[in-house]
Amino acid sequence: QFLRVTKQYLPHVARLCLISTFLEDGIRMWLQWGEQRDYIDGTWNCGYFLASIFVFLNLFGQLSGCILVLSRNFVQYACFGLFGIIALQTIAYSILWDLKFLMR
Repeated sequence: QFLRVTKQYLPHVARLCLISTFLEDGIRMWLQWGEQRDYIDGTWNCGYFLASIFVFLNLFGQLSGCILVLSRNFVQYACFGLFGIIALQTIAYSILWDLKFLMR
């Protein structure tokens, strides 16, 4: 009985759980725009403009990917985009060589 009632909502809840990390990170980037921009600028010495573009690409890529996955539109492309965001962040935040972080 319970499964019959909740069956239609479970796919939406599952998708939300799968993209929750991207959703949280995108919202955090929006709320901490200045700190994120300053961190990228300080790490890469690329200037405010390029750092702002990087933060915007991360924010837009994550939130648009989440919206597309939740709405079931272009899911395959949205997943490729989210994977690209992971690759971009791995390089930009120098996570690639942090074995402890990667194992976690």
